[in-house]
Amino acid sequence: MSGVDEAAFRALARRIQNGAGVALDAYKDKCIRRRIAVRMRACGVHTYAEYESVLERTPAEYEQLRDALTINVTRFFRNVETWERLAAGFLPGLWAPTGPLRIWSAGCASGEEAYSLAILAAELAEARDRPQALERVAIDATDIDRESLARAQAARYRPEALTEAPAGLRARYFEADGDQYRVAERIRRRVRVRALDLSREPPPERAYDLIVCRNVVIYFDRPMQERLFLAFADALRSDGILVLGKVETLLGPARERLTLVDARERIFRRSA
Repeated sequence: MSGVDEAAFRALARRIQNGAGVALDAYKDKCIRRRIAVRMRACGVHTYAEYESVLERTPAEYEQLRDALTINVTRFFRNVETWERLAAGFLPGLWAPTGPLRIWSAGCASGEEAYSLAILAAELAEARDRPQALERVAIDATDIDRESLARAQAARYRPEALTEAPAGLRARYFEADGDQYRVAERIRRRVRVRALDLSREPPPERAYDLIVCRNVVIYFDRPMQERLFLAFADALRSDGILVLGKVETLLGPARERLTLVDARERIFRRSA
């Protein structure tokens, strides 16, 4: 990239941070450029300076750009091996039969992960012959993308969102709603959906039993990744569990506080 193009990109980045409210300096440079390029093509422009002019003329483009920068793809029980490992090897030990269970789905996208966690808890409560224990489960589902959060609140999904869900769960935890499926009300009640920018805001609560943040941290640069890992460690109770995406690696000082307990599924336990 020429010096002129680089200067144009930096000027554009400053405008985006001010106009869209996205902290671009926390994201990996290649990721930012790739997603800005998507919107440039959609607007029919070819240079950063031209796209900056589009933003100046059309403030509504900021919302389209924000969505492009924060886009997420997910499904219920995506990477089913991770869910099986959680259900069999970790969740029963995290959740005392008569106690609460507090979970944070960080970067929840359109909610499939958070509701999958609630379903997992419901299955464990049923297995213990304590279905009423589900009322003691509280799940915070956070993301920055406004459209994804709206879908999470609605809890309505196309059939393809359930393609990885174990057999039988659709009948037990979803209700037909036209050509879509809606998460059952007893599951929806356990999930609190809210906006939160991981790069700027602290965790919503403390002393979580379980934090799931998969395929989110990879989009941030290393200093931000290290800050996030420390924030996750702070937000977990002693012996609490953190689940990352399979391509993500724990970095920085948090390695002194989080112990890898399942290398394949990228599961870590907070030390006392």
